[in-house]
Amino acid sequence: MGETAGLIAGMLLLFALVIYTFWPENGFASQKEKTRLEFLLERKDQLYENLRDLNFEYRAGKYPEEDFQAQRSQLEAETAQLLAEIEHLQEA
Repeated sequence: MGETAGLIAGMLLLFALVIYTFWPENGFASQKEKTRLEFLLERKDQLYENLRDLNFEYRAGKYPEEDFQAQRSQLEAETAQLLAEIEHLQEA
């Protein structure tokens, strides 16, 4: 009887491990949809971080003056457009 009980216990343990391993997680299903304003606020943070990184890398000598100015102008223009849209959404 000891060998049969061990086999049954092993099968139950194997079954429990398979169920635990392959049980579907519902964490991704509970994510909330972002509003346009939330998306824009996250994008604003990303743009500010990109501007800080660009300034740091320019000061470190990784960018020539012309490339730095072009990249900075592009990021500032995108940021200005984004801030205008954020302001418009916050007023509504």
